[in-house]
Amino acid sequence: MARVRITKEFTFETGHALYGYDGKCRNVHGHSYHLSVTVIGTPIAEDGAVKLGMVMDFGDLKKVVREEVVDRFDHATIFNRNTPHVELARTLEREGHRVILADYQPTSENMVVDFAHRISKRLPEHIRLHSLRLRETGTAYAEWFASDNPD
Repeated sequence: MARVRITKEFTFETGHALYGYDGKCRNVHGHSYHLSVTVIGTPIAEDGAVKLGMVMDFGDLKKVVREEVVDRFDHATIFNRNTPHVELARTLEREGHRVILADYQPTSENMVVDFAHRISKRLPEHIRLHSLRLRETGTAYAEWFASDNPD
């Protein structure tokens, strides 16, 4: 049977600051991120299967991505844990804001790698993450492809 790719798209709002960067993005600011998640698999062909003809139920994919990415990052501010902004992060947390201190510089490139790891570990065994596209602005995005990242 043919292998098929399916894609589900998500949006979320996240703030960040790039520690040590020499441009405007060193300042705390935010983006309306658009995440496209593409998985690949073989459509279910078992007669009588509830999900007959599906590679994966879009609702199941939505649940994974919401839990691993959207619900964690939406309306949060992400900082590199080594940033001098740590005191600002602690102040924001004390005031009830959601803050993520990451082990990486919170660029779109690093975020999409993080998201790939989070999503991959939650997919059913017969489904593989094919690619992610994280759009930071209307004209800029980072992509991750499984074919570029062999295990």
